[in-house]
Amino acid sequence: MNMKISGGAKEKGIVVGNAYDKYGSRNLIVKWMMGGFESALSDLVAKASPIAIHEIGCGEGYWVLRWNKQGMAARGCDFSMHVIELARENAVGQGLPPSLFEAHSIYDLVASRDSADLVVCCEVLEHLEHPEAGLQALQRVVGRHLIVSVPREPLWRALNLARGKYIADWGNTPGHVQHWSKGGFIRLVSKYFEVVEVKGPLPWTMLLCRAHREQVR
Repeated sequence: MNMKISGGAKEKGIVVGNAYDKYGSRNLIVKWMMGGFESALSDLVAKASPIAIHEIGCGEGYWVLRWNKQGMAARGCDFSMHVIELARENAVGQGLPPSLFEAHSIYDLVASRDSADLVVCCEVLEHLEHPEAGLQALQRVVGRHLIVSVPREPLWRALNLARGKYIADWGNTPGHVQHWSKGGFIRLVSKYFEVVEVKGPLPWTMLLCRAHREQVR
């Protein structure tokens, strides 16, 4: 899938979208890591068996477009108007409607507009100054299941250092302001959702969660 990407552009001082086409990379290590991520995410989506998917922090739209091509009803949002414009261009390039994508922040989620029985929020929380507020916002829109992932620390930074990246920042990827170990992330998310399954595609932590009973409408 040929995708237009942001190339590490910043909006309001925040790095948005993807710095490079990680899904289309020919680097063998990147291909191996992304293969593990895709396999884990696809497995959890299948287990959730959704009627509709809403991806929060969809970036340039890779997964939303892929799910639609697979026959699933999926849409996405992102706080960045720039990446939403790219996502819409990517949709048109795939013969899909640009209306699949909207621009709004995770903090501004509302049930009437954004609810879905499966909400996916991958590679978002590590960028938030207030991740618990982000999780509280997700509570408003998760109908049945949530899939959420973040980089696993300190492994993420160690791998960056090993490949000579971001040495001045001790391997921290630009834009990452939160850092969780596997256990730390599970404990955080468990405050807001029931964690059903944990996957660890290197170097991420990925969780399939269920809305607490009092959340389910």
